[in-house]
Amino acid sequence: MSEAQGYQKPELVCPAGTPAALRAAVDAGADAVYCGLQNATNARNFPGLNFTPAELDQSLAYAHARNAKVLLAVNTFPPAGKFEMWGEAIDRAAKLGVDAVIVADMGVADYAARTHPNLRLHLSVQAGASSPEAIRYYCEEFGIKRVVLPRMLTVAEIAELHRQIPCEIEAFVFGNIGMMAEGRCSLTNYVTGLSTNMDGICSPAADVHYEEDAERNLTTRLGEYVIDRFACGESAGYTTICKGRYLCGAQTGGYYAFEEPVSLNLSALLPDLMRAGVTALKIEGRQRSRAYVKSVVSAFRKAVDDIMAGRDAAFASLLALTEGRRETEGAFPSKRWR
Repeated sequence: MSEAQGYQKPELVCPAGTPAALRAAVDAGADAVYCGLQNATNARNFPGLNFTPAELDQSLAYAHARNAKVLLAVNTFPPAGKFEMWGEAIDRAAKLGVDAVIVADMGVADYAARTHPNLRLHLSVQAGASSPEAIRYYCEEFGIKRVVLPRMLTVAEIAELHRQIPCEIEAFVFGNIGMMAEGRCSLTNYVTGLSTNMDGICSPAADVHYEEDAERNLTTRLGEYVIDRFACGESAGYTTICKGRYLCGAQTGGYYAFEEPVSLNLSALLPDLMRAGVTALKIEGRQRSRAYVKSVVSAFRKAVDDIMAGRDAAFASLLALTEGRRETEGAFPSKRWR
């Protein structure tokens, strides 16, 4: 389809938790990949993930040789008195020539805008900016060129937002659906002392414990807290505090008090999102395998190309790659999704 039919071709923005995953994403057709350095400046600060400066430099060369962009996530919030690491990340991004930096903190955005005025800035979903007033503020103060929207807006709301803001829009289309309060979660900090927003760590592996009883029922803990219990044979996911089952009030059994283990999949809504003014379609999954990256990116690459060519987008099932083998369109069609 073309501009005359209501939309332009969107950029496909894909996850890269490692250099190998970056190459897999680029080879599968990513227009852009996003990644982070091996420290607390990015919101996926886990052992075995992310990039050394040398790896980032090499990956930039690989991506640019294949006409793909590299976006660096510097999307956590510096604790008071510890800004130096975030400033160094911005400086390194500018020196290496990344195509954009994804920022959440106002101080980081201000430093980047003042120190490297030619460095393109995208506003992370961690900033939680979902109103035209908030987004315009970031654009006017820091020169933000693109906003990554929280996963709580309907397609109609995105279209209305598009008419009121002066920057590009990036929206999630596949992967973790999150807690609908981007950049504001304190659950893992309460339990483990490490913060998703400042340390980049949610449910750190060192605090995850699995206990099996004689009947092979599985109890999962984060620190000293029981997060879930699974019957023998029941599928058990990673111990993430917001997706555990808890006893709440008069509930007699385990209840998903915050979020259920389910993945976002907006493949059926791609034309609607494109018509709404979405510039970039974002796939979540920097903690996932190369096989996941290759399969999901390939599927969305084909779908976008089919839509732009006027063909129906025929998706192979991605259900096997979803969390809990369940998928949802979340709040995007309607607020009444849960």
